[in-house]
Amino acid sequence: NLTMKESVAYQRVPDSPGLVLSTGHYTEYEFKPHYHLDYHLGIIVNGVQRQKINGKSALFGPGCISVVPPDQIHDGSTCSIDSSGHYTLRTFRISAELLDGYLQDIFQLSSVPNFHGALIDDPTVANVLLNMHAALNLGNPLQQLAIEQQWIAALEPLFLKLGAKPKATIEGGLGEHNWQLVRDYCHAHINTKIILETLADLCQMSRFQFLRRFETTTGLTPRAWLIRLRLERACELLKQQNQSIAQVASDVGFYDQSHFNRAFRHAFGVAPSHY
Repeated sequence: NLTMKESVAYQRVPDSPGLVLSTGHYTEYEFKPHYHLDYHLGIIVNGVQRQKINGKSALFGPGCISVVPPDQIHDGSTCSIDSSGHYTLRTFRISAELLDGYLQDIFQLSSVPNFHGALIDDPTVANVLLNMHAALNLGNPLQQLAIEQQWIAALEPLFLKLGAKPKATIEGGLGEHNWQLVRDYCHAHINTKIILETLADLCQMSRFQFLRRFETTTGLTPRAWLIRLRLERACELLKQQNQSIAQVASDVGFYDQSHFNRAFRHAFGVAPSHY
């Protein structure tokens, strides 16, 4: 059982039924040898955990990612050599179906590659995963496009290190026809949630292919391009005297007025009320 100084919280992600997040703060709690039926990605925020996996004991600290496939026996405990005597662990519990979809996009695989659990030392990928964890915890519907981009940015280097084979290099942009399809769709659906998978399907591409070709075409990620489109449309609406800021935010697809205000100020240097 957890002590008074320890805690763990779980959160399901509405847009991703195959995903559960957790954040745990541990001092004395010891994870006995166990396994899961889904994939686990773990990232230490502070402190150090001692983890035994594949019969080997290793120290798991900030900048490392623990990647544990289904049925892999592993444990975990506070590291006695760490002077803080506690650690904070954030995890993603990912269904095989959800992970399969991304890895097929990225590597053109028919199934997730077989691998044993591993600790990967990669602070850059660990930071991407921590940012994603925080964004998912906020539950902002506008974040889903960003989350899809971040999964691709994190899973590609992670699974390359776990032995997945890189796919052929993607060169060239979207082409004028596909670029027009994407623009028309985004303009027509600006007040709704737009996800990467939908845009990729329009162009009959995987999410990974679409993301790379979009960035080549525009020099921006789809999310950055779409936020700018929403803000430019907001400028047009703010010129109309009968529009409230809350209504403008909603009309261009911001579900939260404070998020709209921050994005607008970041882009134009003033609040929407001063435009």
